[in-house]
Amino acid sequence: MALKDEGWRHDPASYPARIPLPVRYGDMDANAHLNNVAIAQLFEEARLRFHAILRARGAGVDPGGVLLAHVEIDYVAEGRYPEDVEAGVAVVHIGRRSYRLGIGLFQLGRTLALADCVMVHRGRTIEPGLRAALQTHAHG
Repeated sequence: MALKDEGWRHDPASYPARIPLPVRYGDMDANAHLNNVAIAQLFEEARLRFHAILRARGAGVDPGGVLLAHVEIDYVAEGRYPEDVEAGVAVVHIGRRSYRLGIGLFQLGRTLALADCVMVHRGRTIEPGLRAALQTHAHG
């Protein structure tokens, strides 16, 4: 099933973490839409800011200790400059050494794109403090 077929992903309220992200003029393509590379960079920014939120709350997230192993993106609608984007982030699975983030990008209430990002904890299992922090951001 494609990400865009999962109904909850289109509802910003379904995501425990909500992160505002600015859109830049340089993010546009020749048709004045946000280009696909800019969308991928917004997902990257959402991941990094989500981990910063976890660090600020005391979870043991070392920026160099978590690696991106896989990204899946469904592009749903065209985004436009200059309206900012809101990212919703939910933890959709926690394993022994990895976890999966579900991220939605929204602009003016519309779904722009959806992503799944598999994060691998480098060289060790996920510690209890980080596991607890991830569980507080779990979908459902």
